[in-house]
Amino acid sequence: MGSIASSGSTIVTAKTGRFRRRIALGVIALVLVLVGGGIALAGVLDGTGDETAGAGTVTVPDAVLPELGEAAPVLASLDSAAPAPDPAVLAATLGPLLADPALGSGVSAEVVDVQSGEVLLDLDADAPAVPASTAKLLTAAAALTALDPAQTLTTKVVAGSAPGEVVLVGGGDPTLSRTSPSQSYPGAATVADLAAQVVAALPSGTSVTRVVVDSSLFTGPLTAQGWGPADAPSSYAAPVTATAVDGARVSPGSQARSGQPGIDAGVALADALGAPNATVVLGEAPAGAKQLASVESAPIARLVEQALSMSDNVLAEALARHVALARNLPASFEGGADAVVGALADAGVDTTGVSLADGSGLSRLDQVPAGVLTELVAGAADGSLEDASAMLSGLPVAGYDGTLFDRGVADTAPGVVRAKTGTLLGVHALAGTAVTAEGRLLAFAVLAEGSDSEARAEAALDDVAAALAACGCS
Repeated sequence: MGSIASSGSTIVTAKTGRFRRRIALGVIALVLVLVGGGIALAGVLDGTGDETAGAGTVTVPDAVLPELGEAAPVLASLDSAAPAPDPAVLAATLGPLLADPALGSGVSAEVVDVQSGEVLLDLDADAPAVPASTAKLLTAAAALTALDPAQTLTTKVVAGSAPGEVVLVGGGDPTLSRTSPSQSYPGAATVADLAAQVVAALPSGTSVTRVVVDSSLFTGPLTAQGWGPADAPSSYAAPVTATAVDGARVSPGSQARSGQPGIDAGVALADALGAPNATVVLGEAPAGAKQLASVESAPIARLVEQALSMSDNVLAEALARHVALARNLPASFEGGADAVVGALADAGVDTTGVSLADGSGLSRLDQVPAGVLTELVAGAADGSLEDASAMLSGLPVAGYDGTLFDRGVADTAPGVVRAKTGTLLGVHALAGTAVTAEGRLLAFAVLAEGSDSEARAEAALDDVAAALAACGCS
């Protein structure tokens, strides 16, 4: 087994892996154009819609559709015969990059060949480290394996305890939108839809004078241990409640998040009901209250993609709480963290060294080994982590979208690196996939602590990813 020394740590260049690769491709679009066959046009042309209209219409014989062969895939899978990097050559290439002082004094990393499962490089990959937002990979995998990826989250409005009172019952969907469509979450449910249903369900002439907001689905503190006092509200986080609109943003499309997400949601409903002067308070729905309206979020798989792509802390925390509910645990920070770890263990993931305080990675108390991140990414790529494909489709594409839109990978083809970013003060991380110059799919993770420059640390991480993508290393 080869190794090289780097900053006092040993890079192990080969191990027996535990991954298998499965590439699934399956989006086929079929468009049929029927011209002049078997369609009665009478009544359509004259605008009446009456099949008996248009005397003298000529009957056209039924159309006969052509036989269609099997559609060819529009994307080609990776060549299974592409050579895997040689561990010694890969270590020689990455060693100096991982030793870059810009990454700080505490660096751990792992690179895995997805097809064979071989660990090509191991730099303290079993050592727990602060993952920052790469912890969202754990929450994403737990949500996809513990929940049905097609499941949606329901927001309801029920009748209150007095005439003119309605109750907005949060279902833990922070993507509920004040605009149609949402400016932040494609496919999100809208407050306007809820309001239209409420108006239709209330007795004619009823004026809404009071909106109660029920956020009792989530419990416990609104912020997590390890969050800083300036984290919520901020441009990236908010108090976590079961009722929110636009990801708890102060206004649609804004970067700033609100310190009162539940009240904001109630105000949005009052406005949509045409009752801007209605009183909005926090409370609970009466037992057995009549349901007036309900809307559904985008599917869990889509919510996972959105949480990963834009590193959405509020959405990630909501997903962790739904994992907790599915596992009969409290929908709190502690319950969500325990549920995520438990769900991953049940899915066969080695969670040794994992300790979480939240579901987003915003807490500095979170600890995750680099090897766990590569196991999750490789498991999603080879299919061994069942139903986890949305993890891959949610990863930002370097130089193109998400949190990597402005972080290009020099001298490589677009799209060859997809990875989840992670950033806290002094902590920087990157974990995802890279396709080598010879067409081999690799899973990688790099966690770095102690950097004194965010720009230099991110550039150093990008250099590692670019080297992986440019490397044949065979």
